[in-house]
Amino acid sequence: MANIKSQKKRVLITREENARNTSKRSAVKTAIKKYEAAIAAGDVAKAEELLPATFAAIDAAKSDGLFHINNAARKKARLSKALDEAKKAQA
Repeated sequence: MANIKSQKKRVLITREENARNTSKRSAVKTAIKKYEAAIAAGDVAKAEELLPATFAAIDAAKSDGLFHINNAARKKARLSKALDEAKKAQA
């Protein structure tokens, strides 16, 4: 632990930020897992319902700086592609 007052404060703030970022990243992963589970089960209607919420979670994490713009775009593209393939398989 640091001896300087400002460094002690920075350590505390960094821990808070780390916890917040971990929570947001986990929320994105959970949303993606729920969406992918719906796709795997063949429940296209449920997947279509979950897609906007999943996109919102990814966009929120991107705007907070947790994901690079291209990383977020890639995740969203993969999710959209999975839904399109599920629709084709169902039809």
